[in-house]
Amino acid sequence: MPESPLEIQIKTLPHQPGVYQYFDVDERLIYVGKAKDIKKRVSSYFNKHHDYGKTRVLVKNIASVKHIVVETENDALLLENNLIKKYKPKYNVLLKDDKSYPWICIKKERFPRVFPTRRVIKDGSEYFGPYTSMKTVKTLLGLIKGLYQLRTCNYDLSESKIEAGKYKVCLEYHLGNCKGACEGYETEEEYQANIIAIREILKGNFKDSLQQFKIQMRQHAEAMQFEDAQKIKEKLEVLENYQAKSTIVNPKISNVDVFSIVSDETYAYVNFLQLSYGSIIRSHTLELKKKLQESDTDLLELAIIEIRQRFNSTSKEIYVPFKVNLGNDLKITVPKLGDKKSILDLSIRNAKYFRMDKFKQVKLVDPDRHANRIMAQMKADLRLSEEPRHIECFDNSNIQGTNPVAACVVFKNGKPSKKDYRHFNIKTVEGPDDFASMEEVVYRRYKRLLEEAQPLPQLIIIDGGKGQLSSALKSLDVLGLRGKIAIIGIAKRLEELFYPEDPIPLYLDKKSETLKIIQQLRNEAHRFGIEHHRNRRSKGALTTELENISGVGEQTIVDLMKQFKTVKRIANAKLDELEAVVGVSRANKVYNYYHKE
Repeated sequence: MPESPLEIQIKTLPHQPGVYQYFDVDERLIYVGKAKDIKKRVSSYFNKHHDYGKTRVLVKNIASVKHIVVETENDALLLENNLIKKYKPKYNVLLKDDKSYPWICIKKERFPRVFPTRRVIKDGSEYFGPYTSMKTVKTLLGLIKGLYQLRTCNYDLSESKIEAGKYKVCLEYHLGNCKGACEGYETEEEYQANIIAIREILKGNFKDSLQQFKIQMRQHAEAMQFEDAQKIKEKLEVLENYQAKSTIVNPKISNVDVFSIVSDETYAYVNFLQLSYGSIIRSHTLELKKKLQESDTDLLELAIIEIRQRFNSTSKEIYVPFKVNLGNDLKITVPKLGDKKSILDLSIRNAKYFRMDKFKQVKLVDPDRHANRIMAQMKADLRLSEEPRHIECFDNSNIQGTNPVAACVVFKNGKPSKKDYRHFNIKTVEGPDDFASMEEVVYRRYKRLLEEAQPLPQLIIIDGGKGQLSSALKSLDVLGLRGKIAIIGIAKRLEELFYPEDPIPLYLDKKSETLKIIQQLRNEAHRFGIEHHRNRRSKGALTTELENISGVGEQTIVDLMKQFKTVKRIANAKLDELEAVVGVSRANKVYNYYHKE
């Protein structure tokens, strides 16, 4: 059988680093990838079975392959990122953040203006940013305005026009916000000194400005110009106060980028902290939508390239939670302890908070998406064949061997469905036998569901270890449901999850949402079971004594309990109080029972 054009293309691919592109039959670009060895990587798509459905669909749709060879892996990363951003292929990670960010511009002109903008124009002006919020920009510009007197007009302040007296000072001059460069009241050298200081502040370096202001304050004080010295002192306080509000990490940690990642089945969140002169000057979190079960390493590498390009970062060192391959130009540090580890932990915390905020917003706007994500996560974590949309959890309660009961709680789409909760009084078991009790209630529950043609759950959770799980399995065997419903047991002590015929328990991450939902189910079943058990015990304790009274029936007991709430109050009640509730005859019988003497 002759080889297809695609097979021939794959055979002729080079063993070089670079980028490969997959096209469908309509010659649409559907996927872009990077590789150390293009031929090995592309061949792997066709040589092995893929567990993930979307990857199988991608491979099925590939009609042709193109490639671009580059010098290094780092070049491949950059090229991959640019192609994904430009063409947005169907099966590539989706960068969820494409808004335009604000910048602070120092205009290229005589007596430069400093102002916010969202448009970067290549006219030689300096742009600082981008900043992740306009609030930060306004705070910084407010600080600069309070420290330095800069012009706000857009006049062309050329030497010839100023000398010709083309302009007159405006209100800003009279308010003390500008020194009147338009009429030649301020020299270009003085103005440029302020611009140099502002440039350093925007870079996060407050040291030079603080030092300069302290020198000026001292000079004014020595010259007996106390009012001017006081004004400089106020500026110093403003600058020191702003610096104090910055997150100071460690003055020794300078010009470093920090990246961390938090991910789930469908989304990843990469946080970026930029450090300059010991302070955090920028924090940003990028949301990425997964398409093909990409690894955290691949996602983090892609995000680092994208974020550093977006924010024009030139830092030579980055802190990350695990090793990444970004070429030889960057120093990669994986902190283990100390201040470096603390700043990485702060980045991780920021990513987690961002993820939580997103979930809260989604719950409000699109509740189904939240449920779908959790169901997909549970299916993967618990190795299930289908999403556990309907889960039932069983728990036994028999305190000191009395009144044995069981509870079944039901969760649908990850939330309690209280109308479906059921209590069971143990009927066929004598004494405290948890295993036999579990066998009985599981049998009764699913026998009834089968008889009434009710929908069965996708997952059963048994509160207990291997013993209770085995008992529940016996009932499923009898009912012919073994293998039709997934069933697991959860042991209380170490949160071990047991599977049928698997001696080794599964341990989930203590912070995973799957474990939290299982714990919620277990706790809810325990609460519901204990509540029923207490009701039975208290009812038994209350009614036993009152039923001993000759001539007092169930309705009389109910009427008395409604009024007096406890047996003790009934025993201490006066005769006329009892008569008001149950009449003279029955009141006398109750009163005489408790006052025999």
